[in-house]
Amino acid sequence: MTTVPTFDKLMNPLITALRDLGGSGSIEEIYEKVIEKLKFSDDVLSVLHDPEASNQTEVHYRLAWARTYLKKYGALTNSRRGVWSLAKPDLSPVDPKDVIRFVREQTRKEKQAKTNQKNHQATSDAERPEEAQTWRTTLHHILTTSIDPSSFERLIQRLLRESGFIQVEVTGRTGDGGIDGKGIARLHGFMSFHVVFQCKRYQGIVSASHIRDFRGAMVGRADKGLFITTGTFSRDAIKEATRDGAPPIDLVDGDQLADKLKEFGLGVHTEMIEKVTVDESWFKQV
Repeated sequence: MTTVPTFDKLMNPLITALRDLGGSGSIEEIYEKVIEKLKFSDDVLSVLHDPEASNQTEVHYRLAWARTYLKKYGALTNSRRGVWSLAKPDLSPVDPKDVIRFVREQTRKEKQAKTNQKNHQATSDAERPEEAQTWRTTLHHILTTSIDPSSFERLIQRLLRESGFIQVEVTGRTGDGGIDGKGIARLHGFMSFHVVFQCKRYQGIVSASHIRDFRGAMVGRADKGLFITTGTFSRDAIKEATRDGAPPIDLVDGDQLADKLKEFGLGVHTEMIEKVTVDESWFKQV
């Protein structure tokens, strides 16, 4: 396929992909299955939705819209761990026009119900993709434009330490083949692996050539490689990282990096709303 389909045209391919995956799948599994079925060209897969604001590709973005609308329609469900499932195992193809009509009518009713509430959002949650959180856009902008390369390397060093790495050093220097640092990954306190890493502040798509260059620099120096970027990876880059017979390289893209920073509270803070309930039956048993 030579052009990116509109999100409504991705709805049924998405449903078919989930059916082929056994009824459920992660966002990446769904993505891979959809592009396999629709035979997207590399040019299409390389189109970014908004190069200035995030690393998300247009295909990822429109699939997010498709997931959101199908969830609102009741055709899909998703867990907190990011696994999406068919609402019914035998879910039949949908009419995208019916889905859009239903969701927009639901959104209109929600907006009408909130008219008298103070400080309500101008745009309902139903009007934006499930994964399109503004904090990711803000974080992406900070990481790619507001901090210098040495600060970014120190941030990755801190993140790896928080993740359980030991002896993490930033060693990046000109002529070092793209290796920015090294460390030792401990597995359950028993096994350890020597790892070299490259951390690339990037607003575009990392190509297979970047991975090959990094692998060439790491051979003989570590058990594994770790490539971290604020951008995203091309399909060929992902294949190159896991190529049979070659030293393995783990890939962390901008979204995964954001999730890890949020998980460890590194510059990203989550506010929880406390909910207090009184258990009347408990007092009756005292």
